[in-house]
Amino acid sequence: MWEVGPGFRLLRAAGAHPVHRTWLEQVRPRVCAAGLDRGWLAELIPPSGYVPDFLNPTPSGPAPTLASELDGIAAAPAGRVRDDLDRLRREQGGLGPRASALYAQPEARLPRVVEEIESYWELACAPYWARIRTVLDADVSHRARQVAEHGAARLLNDLHASVRWDDDTLQLLRRHGALSRTAAGPGLLLIPSVFTGPLPLTRMTPPDPPQLAYPARGIGSLWAPGRRTRTDALAAVLGRSRTLLLTELDSPASTTQLAGRTGLSAAGVSQNLTALRDAGLVSAHRAGRSVLYARTPAGETLLGAGCR
Repeated sequence: MWEVGPGFRLLRAAGAHPVHRTWLEQVRPRVCAAGLDRGWLAELIPPSGYVPDFLNPTPSGPAPTLASELDGIAAAPAGRVRDDLDRLRREQGGLGPRASALYAQPEARLPRVVEEIESYWELACAPYWARIRTVLDADVSHRARQVAEHGAARLLNDLHASVRWDDDTLQLLRRHGALSRTAAGPGLLLIPSVFTGPLPLTRMTPPDPPQLAYPARGIGSLWAPGRRTRTDALAAVLGRSRTLLLTELDSPASTTQLAGRTGLSAAGVSQNLTALRDAGLVSAHRAGRSVLYARTPAGETLLGAGCR
């Protein structure tokens, strides 16, 4: 969910983005065509400022699934939902009709919110998740090494220019108001995110541990196309057409788009994509009337090994 909220906010911002321009150009038309730019999320995630904390439940482990986080949202107590919406009302000067309906009937309306998040995820995140997850996992590995080799102080001082650990105090520059340890839940949950920025985001809802979402390392290369050279060895195993299609999926694409890029027939593309999907090398994601295909982590690994 720390990718859903900031990513949705980024889509609603005017213009392009120096890092995420490729993603925006591909995803923004799909989100608008599905009407998600004027639905529940549009009222709950304003262009700036506070986002209701119930949309970012405390993860159950280091790699939570979307389903587990949506379960957490659906199970949010009515009192917490209303408290969060009261704060949203104060900061935004009011609530939209959907947010007002959610305030009146949290138990009845939360399933609608969850359903819309699922739709957004399928359009905007799922086709790119293998690529995003690679960046997040690399960041976590780097931070784990920092703690093991240099201690927690080095980790905290290296998270972001606005984060400082000094004299047993964690300081967040440009954050209004102090938060004492006695007023927060135990521990500190650090969450790398590719869409969070330029400043870290926080969630403080005791008794849960405080959450600090910060920009992950390696975001600058997130959307760069992979550099592939020799594909002959992989083509000898998969076949030329399937290797070509796997190589073309640096960004998610439909059967029609792939046929146009490769010169293969639409029927041939469909048949080969089915074989690649059955082998776990690509995944399929519904986008309106189209289906977008994307490489899976297994496909990335195979392509990287076969094209050296």
